[in-house]
Parts: sequence; structure tokens; C-alpha cells
Amino acid sequence: MAQVSRQHFNPEYYESVWNSYEEEDHDVVIIGGGSVGAGSAVDAATRGLKTTVIEARDFAAGTSSRSSKMFHGGLRYLAMLDFRLVAESLHERELNMSTLAPHLVKPLKFIFPLTHHVWERVMMFGGFTLYDLMGGAKSVPKQKHLTRRGVLKVAPGLKEDAVVGGVRYYDTLVDDARHTMTVLRTAAEYGATVRTGTEVIGFDKDARGRIVAARVRDNATGREATVRGKVFINATGVWNDKIQQLAGAEGRFTVHASKGVHIVVPKERLDADAALCFVTEKSVLFVIPWGEYWIIGTTDTDWERGLSLPDPAPTAADIDYILEEVNQRVRTPLTHEDIVGVYSGLRPLLSGKSDSTSNLSRNHAVAVIAPGLVSVAGGKYTTYRVIGKDAVDLAAEELPGTVAESVTEKTPILGAAGYHALANQVPLLAQRYGVSEHIITHLLGRYGSLIDEVLAPASEEKSLLEPIPAAPGYLWAEARYAVTHEGALHLEDVLARRLRISIEYGHRGLDCASPVADFIAPLVGWSEEEKQAEVELFRSRTEAELAAEKALTDREANDIVVNA
Repeated sequence: MAQVSRQHFNPEYYESVWNSYEEEDHDVVIIGGGSVGAGSAVDAATRGLKTTVIEARDFAAGTSSRSSKMFHGGLRYLAMLDFRLVAESLHERELNMSTLAPHLVKPLKFIFPLTHHVWERVMMFGGFTLYDLMGGAKSVPKQKHLTRRGVLKVAPGLKEDAVVGGVRYYDTLVDDARHTMTVLRTAAEYGATVRTGTEVIGFDKDARGRIVAARVRDNATGREATVRGKVFINATGVWNDKIQQLAGAEGRFTVHASKGVHIVVPKERLDADAALCFVTEKSVLFVIPWGEYWIIGTTDTDWERGLSLPDPAPTAADIDYILEEVNQRVRTPLTHEDIVGVYSGLRPLLSGKSDSTSNLSRNHAVAVIAPGLVSVAGGKYTTYRVIGKDAVDLAAEELPGTVAESVTEKTPILGAAGYHALANQVPLLAQRYGVSEHIITHLLGRYGSLIDEVLAPASEEKSLLEPIPAAPGYLWAEARYAVTHEGALHLEDVLARRLRISIEYGHRGLDCASPVADFIAPLVGWSEEEKQAEVELFRSRTEAELAAEKALTDREANDIVVNA
């Protein structure tokens, strides 16, 4: 990628993008900076289309930072006989793990505990065999059946009477927010412009009724501008219907929101050397290793509270459900006191006839819902690239001339090139940068071959290699890089998404909010008043979320957040 001019997402970059709106005409304008918007952006840009992305909040601020942290192969969809989705998911999982994003998408060993003798093992053997044949064992080991003793050897923390055996299989682990942001940075490498904090407030149409421009507002300053484009892609996930309404269009599908909640507990609270997957009556419950923690979830419940809130609040009922389900299966029960983090998000599902959200479609749909406007709905994080390709394929039909075919299947994202070689040089890199091998491994898993870009300023400012107070898993260099290269404009952007402090420490980021704000203030350009406002906003939101976690219902929990 040496021939491409590197774009660093920072306040100056965002200002230049804003100034370009009134001067430039775009081939494709993408609304939404989540995984689908990112996938669409890199697809359009690498086809040579003049592309811009508009995001109302922050990259992956909604659903795309609140997943189960997996690019999973869709094993559960075998039971639904959705073979196409499973095959597509496995192909994309393999592609990301081996070529597109090996620094961010890593193999993850799973144990699927069995609870019934004979018939369940026979059934699961058939299912996993099909899974392996469809691509589930291409670059990772195929299924291996274990006795009860074999399962307990891998996961001693499970109750002996909770399993009769198990199946070992592999999936993958990914930092969803970091992946989405990096895909968007990759789109910028190939010429796309990207801007957060920019909300669509309306559309302009020509005399024939075709959408030719979006009216946008800078949410920080209130100023407005017009973004012109030949075709627009609505990639806003659960907010799909809102954009359709702004466009005065009646969509061919609607999006149903389902809430998923996860809790985070310290690694020592459960003795296991693999991830775990349980099937409950209401959902699939994953226990996922996440550094020094376990992420446990998810729930799958209807969301009827509207979309005016930035994020749905988890409730005591959600948390109790997860604790109850996992405690039926582990030797040492988990309690509320063990929880260091909780997060929840809304899945954008294509509406169906079933009352159960678990039966609504995880497939995606794209359609031209008005002249000049393509809408995307549904889908899984794992297939973000395919969804983006399908959206741009349809958008291309709205453009004059011939548009090149998609090349994203062979376009690694930033940090992927050279990653495998660097992963073999951890001791040498540790010596070069004067840090521990543990820190190098941590940084390679987050930045890949961009590690030098992250650590370069530390050659003159050694304090950047010191850990952040109250969040020793991260360096000051990472907080700096979050602002100078990764587009963080707010304290929450840094603590919740560029770094994952808000879900990895019991203080939820409160104990390091002030020092981090002091550190990044000159980088973002905050005045003393603006800095204090950022700290207070983060503090009030976090305290409201903690209070909401004690509420029993969605109504009560979200009233707490709204009134914060």
C-alpha cells in the first residue's frame, strides 16, 4: 500500500472533510459508520468510486461495538437449515483469519458441552461434520469428541453433573469496534473520506424525485452542510427505518431490533482453557476469553423502547438471566460482585412472522427504496464484507458507466500486511522498543504492522510507554494514537471503543477519566471548560448505566439513562 497516501483520522482531518462537502460531488455517499458502512466504504473506494462516509456518533458506536466479539461460522444456523448462511459465514471467517485481518481475527478453541447420552452426540457429530466439510476446519482443527473427563480436563470449572461429554471445535475472536474502525481507515487509504459526529437531517431531490444530496449537521457545532452524491447507501442498522422516513421512502423491508446483553468477569472466576457454548431455552450463551476476562452472553429479547437513546440499557433482569444460566453449569457460582463490565446492543433483524427474535432472519437484504437511495438491512457481523459488496453492487446500477468488480476479497485491511512476520519477531521487537514481550503481543493483536506508528512518538517521549493509571492493560501511547490516527473526538470514544477500559475494569473507566481527559485535551483541542464537560458527561452516563443495571425492566432502566 506504499502507493497510497496515508490518511490519519484526527480533528484536522475531520475539518478538512467538512470543508470539502460544499465543493465536491461524490459517486457514493454512505450513511452509517458501523460494520456494514465500513464494508460498503472499502468496497466502493477500492472500485475507484469517489466515496464518503457519514456517521452521526462514533465508529461502531452502536451494534458494531456490542457483539459477542466473534467472527463466528454460523454453527447455530445449521439447526435452522440455513446452509447458505453457514457456508458464507465460514468462508468470510476463514478469509479474515488468514488474509484480510489476521492481526484482529484470531482462532478460538471452543467446547460445546453435551448434556444427553448417545442421541445428542450422534446429532452433534452429524452437524459438526457438515460444519467441517463446509469450511469449518480449513485452517483450524476439525471437531474432536470428548468424554466427560476430557471436557472437565479442559474446563475444570464446569460442574461434573452438567455435562456427559463434549465437542471441541474452533471459531474466532475479534475486537469488533477496532475492526470496524480499521476497515474505515482502510477505505480512507483508497480515497474515501470519513467523518463522525455528522448527522443526516434531510435529503434534497431533483425535479424527477431522485435523491441528489443529504443535508447534514455537525453535532459538535450545530453547523449544517450539504453532501452531494450520485447514489446514497443507508447502512444505519437498527436506524434504517429512520433514514427511510427522512427520505420520504417506503422501504421494502423493515428492521426489528433485538437486545443482546453481555457481562464481563475476571478470568480467575472460571477455570477453563477454552471458550464455551451453551444452548439455553431462550438464546445461545457464549463464555468467551477476552484477555484477563470472560465475556458471557447473550440475551435475545424484543426491543420495544424505540431508538431515541444512543444505546439500550441492560437491566437487572438481563444480568440475572445470564448469571442464572451460567451458574447452572459452573462449580463456583458467579455473583453481581464479580462483574466488572456490562454492555448491551441492538441487533438489526429483518422482520419476520415469528414472534421470537431468535427466528427472525440473520440474513441481509439490499434494495433501491427510492431513486438514488439503496437501503441495507439485517446481516451478521461476520459477513460485513459480503453485505458491503452487495450494497455497492446494487448502488453501481444507479451510476452512469461501468463500475469495476469488487476486490475486497483480496484487499487486506490496515495492519494485516507483514503481521505474520512481526508475530515471529516478538523478542526482537521488545528489545527494539524497550518494552516487555507481553506488551508487544498486546500491541500486535490490536494494531498489527502499524505497531511502529503507535510507538514512534515514544522514542522522544518515553512516558508514552507507561501504563494508564487505573487501566494498566493499556499504554499512554495507545491513548495518543486513538486521537492522532484513529479519529477519537470524545473521552467516551477513547475509553469505550479505541481502548476497552469501560468494560474491562470494575470502575468502568471512572477512575482514569480525568487523567485521560487531561492527556488528550491538547490533542483534541479542548479548552479547560470543554475538558471538564467531557469528564462530567462520561461520568454521568457511566453512573446512570450502573444505576440502570439495578432496574428490573427496560422502561425503568432507560428512564434512568434518559434522565441522567
